[in-house]
Amino acid sequence: MAAIEISGLSKDYLVGFWRKRRFRALDRLSLQVEQGEVFGFLGPNGAGKTTTMRILTGFLPATSGTARVAGFDTFNEPLEVKRRIGYLPETPPVYNEMTVKEYLLFVGRIKGVPPSDRRKALTRVLERCGLTEVPNRLIGNLSRGYRQRVGLAQALIHNPEVLILDEPTIGLDPKQIIEIRSLIQELAGEHTVILSTHILQEATALCQRVIIIHEGRIRAVDSPDQLSAKLRHSEKVSVTVRQAPPDALGVLGALPEVMTVTRDPATTRQTFIVETPLGGDIREGLARCVVENGWGLLELKTLSLSLEDVFLQLTREDNPKGKNS
Repeated sequence: MAAIEISGLSKDYLVGFWRKRRFRALDRLSLQVEQGEVFGFLGPNGAGKTTTMRILTGFLPATSGTARVAGFDTFNEPLEVKRRIGYLPETPPVYNEMTVKEYLLFVGRIKGVPPSDRRKALTRVLERCGLTEVPNRLIGNLSRGYRQRVGLAQALIHNPEVLILDEPTIGLDPKQIIEIRSLIQELAGEHTVILSTHILQEATALCQRVIIIHEGRIRAVDSPDQLSAKLRHSEKVSVTVRQAPPDALGVLGALPEVMTVTRDPATTRQTFIVETPLGGDIREGLARCVVENGWGLLELKTLSLSLEDVFLQLTREDNPKGKNS
């Protein structure tokens, strides 16, 4: 059984003050997230990511369709769903006037952790979230990074099957971002993690699969590598040399199967981008050409579409609305 099953999920809002009109934030989303998977929700602001997460957590009802978490329907069995979900919204739901320990024990109580297990659960999440040095500190006096850790700890206190994290690293400094990402990686496998982010490097680093959502519809669902492979129309190789002659473009362009050769505008080094038909591999012939001509081979590597390239292709304004996957 999948950890999360979404089928035909739609959400409409009424907008406008005098003349109401219906705005569709989600349009027939269907997908499955497997147990132990780290699954990324990607999309521009307003794409429907947070709306989907709020429906999964029981915060919002759907207009139509179904969503099931650990086999329970979010609309008909909301309490069972909430027992199995840990949720960290974009702004951590903490009480600044409480100490870390007081707050986490309070959350444990309202989330149904038995009294005999609360101290053990507290110790577990303090250690897991790197909070062992601040249990008696007021939350309001903590740094943004520590407050985010407290937010993760409250999501984990009842040891849920599914963690839903909405922009978990937003507003953090680079060191704090690395720490939170490392923590999320440690949680994979033991928990199913749904991660909403607009930071594409974060999705690449953390997620086994991603969904790209735009204007409320699914544009693609797959691993970052597979998405790159599906959208690639040719093979590209980058070659950097120590010293190339003025006619280097022509020499490289004359090699068999070469479609185009361009200088890499992103670097001041003598780097060329060589494009060949999909499925070809020119690296051996390219290396031989550079060496035999005495240009000094410094680097040779294949290029693939980054997740950023994939994202931009699939969310272009002129791209017609895609079908659900």
